[in-house]
Amino acid sequence: MMNGHDDIGRARSALFALDPSCTHDEWVRSLMAARAANIDVNTVREWSAQADSYRETEFESTWRSIKPEAGIGAGTLFWAAKEVGWIDPQAPQNGAYAGHASDVITNGRVNPQAAQKPAPDLGVTFDGYPAAGADHPYIVAKRGNPDGLRVVPADDPMMIRGKRVAGSLVVPVCSLDGALRTAQFIPPAACGDKLNAPGASFGDGVFIVGAIVPDGTIHVVEGMGQGWACAKADYHAAAVVAFGSGRVRAIAKLLRGRYPAARIVIVSDKGKEADAEAIARDIGGAWVAMPADAPGNYDANDYEADCGPDALAGLLRAAKTPPMRYKLLSSDDLLSAPPLRWFVRGVLPADSFAALYGPSGSGKSFLALDLCAAVAEGADWFGRRVVRAPVTYCALEGERGMGKRTQAWSARNGRPLPANFRFIAQPLDLRSEEDVHDLANAVIAGGGENGLLVIDTLNRAAPGGDENSSADMGALIAACKELQRRTRCTVLLVHHTGKDSTKGLRGHSSLFAALDAAIEVSRTDARREWAVAKSKDDADGDKNAFELRAIDVGKDEDGEPVTSCVVVPAGSTALVERVKLPQGANQQIALNALAQPLRESRNFNKGDAPYGRPYLDIEVAVPIVAAHLTCEPKRRNERAREAINGLVARQIYGAKDGWLWRM
Repeated sequence: MMNGHDDIGRARSALFALDPSCTHDEWVRSLMAARAANIDVNTVREWSAQADSYRETEFESTWRSIKPEAGIGAGTLFWAAKEVGWIDPQAPQNGAYAGHASDVITNGRVNPQAAQKPAPDLGVTFDGYPAAGADHPYIVAKRGNPDGLRVVPADDPMMIRGKRVAGSLVVPVCSLDGALRTAQFIPPAACGDKLNAPGASFGDGVFIVGAIVPDGTIHVVEGMGQGWACAKADYHAAAVVAFGSGRVRAIAKLLRGRYPAARIVIVSDKGKEADAEAIARDIGGAWVAMPADAPGNYDANDYEADCGPDALAGLLRAAKTPPMRYKLLSSDDLLSAPPLRWFVRGVLPADSFAALYGPSGSGKSFLALDLCAAVAEGADWFGRRVVRAPVTYCALEGERGMGKRTQAWSARNGRPLPANFRFIAQPLDLRSEEDVHDLANAVIAGGGENGLLVIDTLNRAAPGGDENSSADMGALIAACKELQRRTRCTVLLVHHTGKDSTKGLRGHSSLFAALDAAIEVSRTDARREWAVAKSKDDADGDKNAFELRAIDVGKDEDGEPVTSCVVVPAGSTALVERVKLPQGANQQIALNALAQPLRESRNFNKGDAPYGRPYLDIEVAVPIVAAHLTCEPKRRNERAREAINGLVARQIYGAKDGWLWRM
């Protein structure tokens, strides 16, 4: 009496004696009988996948549709197997294969330890066949070679599935270690059913055309013809025959496990490109697709026949690689990478995470406003070149105080802040996904993408948070990184120092570690200065003194003066005295008329203009100035050109090759 495990093993043996490349009705009947015999779905899938016409979606839907009361029992499976020559393992004295055709491939993975040995006499039978010759009709039809193949003698009486196999090409199906698993019998004609040795499983078996190099290229194909074609086109590579599209994934995984350094290329038949891409993505390989206008099931052998080995070699070289999250760069890639972009040269890089910090009363918010105005205008800041970009400023300490600061800046500079400088005054909590999402949308909707996003202060942006907690600080850093990713902005935090200002940023040390750049603001008595405290891609330590100069911005309801402050570089009075001023009314008119067009210009890096400095075409500048002059109309262009040339002569403007920029 056989136990339950042996009963299932017997049923598996019977199933693998059948040819899955049968008619559709016979295939469905075999699935129903296999289910009745309690064979697991992965084993039935493995058996079905040996057919050239196998489709995973068709198998899944058919298997799900089979009901236990379908009316076909396990006896149908054993009867059909005996009809094609299967010998019941309950009668081992006949020399038939008595093992279990186990599910060597389960969930797309190969378990070599579970791989079954072939019937005891299969190896002897295969070795007894004569070697195949290059004139075998199938080899001729597929333009292959006979290496490693045998042929069934013409007088051999052996039958599989009721068909004589005399004259068939015999392909050994072996593990990567060379152990024979089964054999495939290919009829002499290029058409006709391929037959598999009864009672044995393909398991982890393959056929290899060429020699595998551990760090070389391996092409994975469905059948022999494709393997021959790929090996001929790329003689440096090996071609591994999986014996059916349903086995390609498992064989590719097996190869990846054995040869981790190899380049594995899935060469798909026409119509199976999606499967090939999915497999390539799964194993970190590549895939080759046949031409878009090719008919269904067109394969590499067909392409080689139509276009020649050289054309197929080109197709294989053009194998597609799924997009990877991590891209490996060579030293040449790094050298040819675009240079780092700066908003403020040597101080604030573009697309970065930065902080401006200092103790209370140091003037850090005034300095942040001044820096942002320079970025919004594209105007030099403390003698450093600035690239113009939109600015979004989250003024979380109150809109009234920021209103006074902007009034003071405008009064000092004689012009309003640029239109691309926007403010947000509502409360913000960076620990709220909703707030982060809405802030990013507001920045993008307001045209602030690829610009500068300022959060003043970090403490106000995390109400109730513990800055000293690694978990809380980690959440804040992640939120800032998410804002940076979504808006493609530089995110600049305005933050405080701790009780001991010499220890830098207040809170957990992970914040400073996460920054790309940091500006430290300090105050000693009346002296204020800012310094580059961190720069990942440039020198740090540069110090710059500044003053806060009081500006009268109006009167309150009681008639008392209202003041605020602006940032002025220390010693700026002397600097102003050395600046060459316009000479004459027309030069002053020209200077005023061209100030805004130059600020709003999107043209950079022409003539000898400093990097990032906007410029105008002189022929565009002349009529702009002429429109503001009061002389007689016919002389205006001439006088405008004279005024511009005068500004160039006084080194207020630079000019070369017809381009004009502010010095």
